[in-house]
Amino acid sequence: MHTEFLRTGRIDRTPDNWSPSEKRYLTYTEVAERTGRKLERAGSVTHDRINGFHRSIQFPKLIFHRTLAETPHLGYCHITVANSSFADFQNVQWAFYMANFFAEIGEEEQFFAGISKKQGRMYFAVAITPTDHEGRLAIDRKVRGNGVIFRTDDPKLAMKNVLMLGARNEALRKIIQAL
Repeated sequence: MHTEFLRTGRIDRTPDNWSPSEKRYLTYTEVAERTGRKLERAGSVTHDRINGFHRSIQFPKLIFHRTLAETPHLGYCHITVANSSFADFQNVQWAFYMANFFAEIGEEEQFFAGISKKQGRMYFAVAITPTDHEGRLAIDRKVRGNGVIFRTDDPKLAMKNVLMLGARNEALRKIIQAL
């Protein structure tokens, strides 16, 4: 007895009741849900890689996502939050994010401006401060003028920057800097 695979070299996976002439369009909500699942998976993997670097640098896992209103296939994922001291700033609370697009960051009216049409990812950290609303955070624009600590499309550079922010002593910073 021969199967379909042996005769044609492929397996037909289309259901019997589906017609190729009928297209299935996804709603904005369905696209946003799929995008959110992918972003959270990628955020979880990124968090595991950051925490796997050295046991003295550990970050809390605070993963959630947001998709952009008019373009539900684009979004960003919050990965972690921590406190650091760097440059002239003492005890700055910051949050690390990744996005499935590349854009300019920083304006109050529109946080993401000039979203690139090309495929890509963006990793960024912003300084945050608590707001009057319970559980809400705002960008601390006193840090570097727009609150952006770093922004890159290179995952290795992003990991290095996060590890530098999380390093508690100068010896560990020198090791990370040498990478």
